[in-house]
Amino acid sequence: MSSFGGAATPHLLAALGLILFFTGWEIAARLNPSLSALIPMPSQIPRAWLDEISGGYWLAAVRNSLSHYLIGVAIGSILGVAFGLVCGVLPWFESLLAGLVRLLRPIPGLAWVPFAILWFGLSSTAAAFVIAIAVFWINFYAAFGAVQAIDRDLMEVARAFGHGGFFGRLFKIALPAATPGILAGVRTGLGQAWMSVVAAELFGVPGIGARMMQAASLLATDLVVVYMLTMALLYAITDILFVAVRRRLTAWQS
Repeated sequence: MSSFGGAATPHLLAALGLILFFTGWEIAARLNPSLSALIPMPSQIPRAWLDEISGGYWLAAVRNSLSHYLIGVAIGSILGVAFGLVCGVLPWFESLLAGLVRLLRPIPGLAWVPFAILWFGLSSTAAAFVIAIAVFWINFYAAFGAVQAIDRDLMEVARAFGHGGFFGRLFKIALPAATPGILAGVRTGLGQAWMSVVAAELFGVPGIGARMMQAASLLATDLVVVYMLTMALLYAITDILFVAVRRRLTAWQS
């Protein structure tokens, strides 16, 4: 019984923290009319959420954003991991790209929005492009760092057993040994991608970000909060699913 209570305590405390937060928010908004004009009361959120769902707006926004999100995450993760692995295995390739990486890395994804519009127009491709850039660098450095952390003796052993070529080192040593670090980067990228969705859709591409901007322009703060909570919910679902997949992929570690 005590072990069950000990395991459940963190979850109960987390639930209690949320209850206290929303209760305090509700009380503050009711006691201060000027505050309630700037931010909605929690009690107003469920009704606004149901209205969005019944009107079909919520599902359409989620569907559009999921499309941008999945495409951007897939492209950014695959390219980021691939370049990170190659740079980690081939020192000369790392040196070749070092200047370009230092030049492009500090540029935020939002700065690419004008080029996204210019190259792809106001389209889903433009939104996916902005998301992919944000995800790329996280996965690039995660994969590169994971390869750099591999014991160099493993590479020597691979060479002794006839796997000293590029593909031998990549698939026999680098990829298996770096998998935990790569997956940690992918998980971080999944969260960063949701943060980038709003920026990617601010310029009019249909989705959660565009819907939030429409609501903000009408001072419909309850709808803004609805979509903020929607993004939090979608991230939680994404993270839970990824952790389950990662557990299966790294079962060999245990």
